[in-house]
Amino acid sequence: MSRARPSVSVVIPNYNYEKTLHACLTSVFAQTHAPLDVIVVDDASTDRSRDIAREFDVVLIANPHNSGVSAARNLGAAAARGEVLFFLDSDTALHPEALANAADLLRDDPGLGCVHGVLDPEPLFDDGPVERYHALHAHFWRRRAVGEVRTAFFALGAIRKEVFEATGPFDENLRDSEDVEYSGRLVRTHRIVMTEAIRGRHDDVDRLGAMLREQYRRSQLLIAALGQLREGGLTANRPLGVLAAALTLPTLLLGLLTPWLLLVPALCALVFACADPGLSRFALRTRGPGFLLYFTAVHFVLHQAIVLGAARGTVRWLTEPDFGPSVRRRGKAVPADRPDATAGSPSLTSTSTG
Repeated sequence: MSRARPSVSVVIPNYNYEKTLHACLTSVFAQTHAPLDVIVVDDASTDRSRDIAREFDVVLIANPHNSGVSAARNLGAAAARGEVLFFLDSDTALHPEALANAADLLRDDPGLGCVHGVLDPEPLFDDGPVERYHALHAHFWRRRAVGEVRTAFFALGAIRKEVFEATGPFDENLRDSEDVEYSGRLVRTHRIVMTEAIRGRHDDVDRLGAMLREQYRRSQLLIAALGQLREGGLTANRPLGVLAAALTLPTLLLGLLTPWLLLVPALCALVFACADPGLSRFALRTRGPGFLLYFTAVHFVLHQAIVLGAARGTVRWLTEPDFGPSVRRRGKAVPADRPDATAGSPSLTSTSTG
């Protein structure tokens, strides 16, 4: 006789995602394995997010100050009653079997601490080619990594509550790459699996400038993740492609010496285009040759943001003692931007639709 499926608490951090929050919550309440509770942690949104959350039977934690996704997840985890914590970003809608599959995987394998899923190749709301590029790329590299991994992504992931409590909270000094830092602690004691049994559809940025700014910001913390990457942590892009992209633009200056040296950046660009043939074939097969050309061009520009962000992050790492994870700050975690008693504390309300 199989053991009972564990109870699941869904923890949804949210900041100004009124566009997607309704779809996110609708998908949660359409699960084949109903959650024990759903906690929405609104991180001081200025839009209609809280009104939308109140349309559903959720526990709404209203943070009076924007403290970041790590603090929001920690608040939600502290309020959760389930045996499993399912962290879900508010810009993602779940497939109906996601909670059931996550609970079953964690129940059936005691050594498994965390399972996380794969995003669909189509965006939740299709707002143009930039978003199509991002959705396709995000799906492909996650699907390629399916299996046991050393990195967990908590935009769409589940962890036993007892494991979460033993590992400790998310580092509240990090507003980006908090997943990578957390995974470095988690993988010391428990296995992590990425699986297509947990699926979701994500709504991403739909403007090129916004996507590049986001990637530049996130890439600044790559320096902090180097140790984990060397040990087999997940990467979205091929190192050869990143290197080729990094060299392409600077080597254009060689053309000032002689036009023949322009072959060097041309070769770098060719290496970049061929660095991930599986990804190129997937883009071609999914959306055709015209989109492949567009995809490759946007992918190249995105890599420039990665390179610039990583360079900026390296400088900050060397010059700013407080940059990066809390472990650098005298070895003690210090919550970032957590409101103090005089500034007000998060309010918790339970909403019900009847």
